[in-house]
Amino acid sequence: MQPAAFTIDLDDGTLRLKATGDWQARHLGAIDRELRDFEDDAVGRELIIDISGVERLDTAGAMVFERMLRACDARTGASKIVGGSPAQATLIANVAPHVAPCDVEPARRNAFVMMVNRFGQGLFEGYHAAIEILNFVGLTLTALMRVVKEPKRLRVTSIFWHMEEAGINAMPIVGLMSFMIGAVVAFMGAKILRLFNAEVFTVELVGISVLREFGVLLAAILVAGRSGSAFTASIGAMKIREEIDAMKALGLDPIETLVLPRAIALVLMMPVLTFMASVLGVIGGGLVAATAMDISPAFFVGRLQETIALSNFWVGLIKAPFFAFVIAIIGCYQGMEVAGSSESLGQRTTLSVVQSLFVVIILDAFFAMFFLEIDY
Repeated sequence: MQPAAFTIDLDDGTLRLKATGDWQARHLGAIDRELRDFEDDAVGRELIIDISGVERLDTAGAMVFERMLRACDARTGASKIVGGSPAQATLIANVAPHVAPCDVEPARRNAFVMMVNRFGQGLFEGYHAAIEILNFVGLTLTALMRVVKEPKRLRVTSIFWHMEEAGINAMPIVGLMSFMIGAVVAFMGAKILRLFNAEVFTVELVGISVLREFGVLLAAILVAGRSGSAFTASIGAMKIREEIDAMKALGLDPIETLVLPRAIALVLMMPVLTFMASVLGVIGGGLVAATAMDISPAFFVGRLQETIALSNFWVGLIKAPFFAFVIAIIGCYQGMEVAGSSESLGQRTTLSVVQSLFVVIILDAFFAMFFLEIDY
């Protein structure tokens, strides 16, 4: 018994493959690479397979012959298998319907259509993500109502621990960045206002922009990147290790145990971070005013008190808890959605930061229009 073998001839542009030997499964592995190389070379050409020299043929061999006929659009009306016995022909005919068709080159698609399709798909996915997050907000508020009715269910230790991790440990970076932003705003504003001999209005520029917008917005952005992603990573890691499933088996509510303490801690600490960011931002602006514009600290503070309404400070503090709640909810939701792989954890952590920043900016725009409408 001879192992499977084949030879290839070219006759007037037609490829002729002559198969010999034993074409059964145990012998085909030795020539599989050669057969696939031949299939690649036979693309778009007429092919005739002569199996008159085949001694034995099983299902695997019949599938190989049929696959070669279909290889990458090689099959034409003249492509065929010849020379086989009736039994071999019957076997090949029975196998043919079960051979998967070869891949064909995908049709070229219009770039504009693809762009519109991707945009629509993004809108559809965003809509469903928004619905899921709103459902998650409902679950969190339900858990909060249970805790209000039964205060002993509140995990005070967990809240204080997250207040330290998400709030107190974030103070250095929030304070430094706020100080630098205040200094940059004052410096750039002074450069522009000097053209109109109005450097003194740098005080109003720094006061309004930092107290009303930059303080709370910068704190929210840094907390979203630092603490929001940490919430997703920690809960996602628990999801991968099936710790959340174990909590459910023990009768513990993951929302009440994991989500609520993080949300309460962040809501309590965000106004503190906003207050610190606003104060340090104003100090940074005052330092630049004193060094670059010869505006004394006493004059800076005095004009700040005279021209900047206290409402600008309260606007920043009012927005802080809402930003904190959104960041905590999105971070915890994405953590709960992690599948059983590290790749999913990375994707969800990225989504957590992106969605948190997007929603925070949208909320900030809404609050800005609202407070302007009520003249506050």
